[in-house]
Amino acid sequence: MRRNWVIALLLGSGLAAGQTLWAPKEKTGYTPPHKPHTKLSDLKQKHQGEKSWREVVVDDEHLRSEYLFVPPGTKQPRGLHPDTRAWWVVMDGEVRFDIETKDSFVARKGSMVQVPMQTLFSWEVTGDRPALIFETNVAGARTLYVNQGDAPKSPGVEWVPVKMTRRIGDWEYDNKPHVTFDEIAKKLESGEVKGTQRIVQDDRGTANFIYGYEKQLPPIDPKARGHYHPEGAEYWLIMAGQIRYPIEGVGLVIASEGDVVYVPKHTFHAPRWHGEGPSCRLAMNGFPFISHLFDPD
Repeated sequence: MRRNWVIALLLGSGLAAGQTLWAPKEKTGYTPPHKPHTKLSDLKQKHQGEKSWREVVVDDEHLRSEYLFVPPGTKQPRGLHPDTRAWWVVMDGEVRFDIETKDSFVARKGSMVQVPMQTLFSWEVTGDRPALIFETNVAGARTLYVNQGDAPKSPGVEWVPVKMTRRIGDWEYDNKPHVTFDEIAKKLESGEVKGTQRIVQDDRGTANFIYGYEKQLPPIDPKARGHYHPEGAEYWLIMAGQIRYPIEGVGLVIASEGDVVYVPKHTFHAPRWHGEGPSCRLAMNGFPFISHLFDPD
């Protein structure tokens, strides 16, 4: 039933569905730092008493994401990524972003911020409490700094002066420097926007805001395995409520706000909103329009 419901959504979007093909299905597993379910509560317990910490949650062939817990006054010095788009979700605290060609703004809990490649940016934690930030970039991304003194010392890395011709602030695809949870949720609640809201679209990375209620879904079909992705993993940052995940080889996962759920390629999964109130997950993967492979009827 759930598969037919998803196909109906696809057809309503003008996408073809229903053709049977033969696809590869390989055995995959989890390699560190990846886990099926990373609980924010566990990370906080692990780093209890630390004034600041960083924890890499995803680092695969396509994307890298990490949690940053940083005190007031912490700064990301001005620089740019020469070939990649980066994005951040502020889960707590206040962070002032300065992005080239844009007015500076303060991002708070629920803010989703991004910067295109070759665009100068910096940020600073403001206010009187630490900030919790979920940071994502394309795998292998590098940072170039405006000031030599800001470049971190790394074994085997030599920092040299360079010149480059830049393509500044190329947003494309309706990407925006700053959107908030409340404004996107309101559009989905009112029907102004239907279904999933694309937050980040890049040739090598995507983030989709998927918001709704369990009561909007058909009953659970215990036999339905959901779908899998043949060429890349997918993962989700839970932004509100709870999300239910049956995951092949793992079992049932119920994830709450701040948690991260990761599913490798070739692994069936069937995420759905869970509980009485609104639920939201920010789905991320390395493709702007990732393939969903279902069991045939």
